[in-house]
Formats: sequence, C-alpha cells, structure tokens
Amino acid sequence: PEPDLQPLTVAAEWIEQIRAAMPELPDARRKRFMEQYELSFSDASLFVRDAALADFYERAAAASNPRGAANWVKGELLRELDASNIAADASPVSPEELAALVRAVEEGRISGKQGKDVLLEMFKTGKGADRVIEELGLAQVSDAGEIEKIVADVLSANPQQLEAYRAGKGALFGFFVGQVMKSSQGKANPKVVNELLKEKLKAE
Repeated sequence: PEPDLQPLTVAAEWIEQIRAAMPELPDARRKRFMEQYELSFSDASLFVRDAALADFYERAAAASNPRGAANWVKGELLRELDASNIAADASPVSPEELAALVRAVEEGRISGKQGKDVLLEMFKTGKGADRVIEELGLAQVSDAGEIEKIVADVLSANPQQLEAYRAGKGALFGFFVGQVMKSSQGKANPKVVNELLKEKLKAE
C-alpha cells in the first residue's frame, strides 16, 4: 500500500507557521538592513544589537528616509538614550517625531546644528519636532521672494561695499552674507542667501 504522507505535510506546515511566528534573527535582520536600507555593516550591526532599537529605526526610516534616519538615530538619539539609560522603546522621542525632525533639517527649515538643539528639547519635554521648532523660533526662511527683498535692502544700504566688491574685492561677499543673516535675525536659509547674493552681486 502507498505510505500515508499526511503527517509529513502537517509537520511541514507546522514548521512554516512556527518559522513565520519567530522574530527575525539579528544576522538576518542585519543583512536585510544592509540590502533594503543600504546601511553599512557597522550601522546595521549597531541597530540590530537591540530589537527595540531596530524597530525604532525602521519606523523612523519609513517616515523620513533610511540615510537621514540612520544618522540621527546612531548619533544624537543614541547619545541621549545612553546618557539617560533609557531603552529605545521607552524613548520620549517617537520614531515618527524623529522622522519629522529629519525632514525639517533636510528641507532646510532648520539647520543641522539647530536640529541638535531641537532634539534635546524634544527629549527633555516629549514635545513633537514642529512644535519645538515653533516654540524656539527656529524655523528658517527659505522663501526666495522674502530673502530677495532683504538682499536688495542690504545692497542698497551698502553702496560703497557693493562698488568695491564689483571692482574685485571678492572677500566682501562674506560681509554681504553676514548683513543679510543679521537682517533676517539668522533665520534666512544660508543656501538661498548665497545663491541670491551671487546672482545680485554680478555687475548689472
């Protein structure tokens, strides 16, 4: 008679169910992080050493981008967690709020240096990134039209420096950048300021 293969099938299905229910092993997760998120071996190893940290990173990466999230998690966030002896799953800063901070820096709404101050405040108070940025009055002005007005005012207020710059005194470029930043109370996006100044300082 034909052997009964039914028990074997059940066993195979059962093994598959057990495998599916098992948490992803660190080595497998590290390999996936390196492939899916293009992380280095050391970054992936750092995150998968702790399942809660790996989970935190994945949620932050999904809400922002893998590289930006990795930099902030392994740098500023881990430093604060370690200093406070807090596990990633008890972090006062959620993965989604860390992602909001990553986006704010990458969109140029705040600088990287300001981002560190924002994270410290988020960690201390549990408040979200956008709220802290607003409360600290840090949001950068990136609107070209608004910055263009400031640039025009600075150039018209400094005719001698403008003339000297156009006569070849290139070092004055830094002076104009400083004046624009001062007029904007440090809130103008430096990249936009530089681009607009280069354009406006060309001899008309």
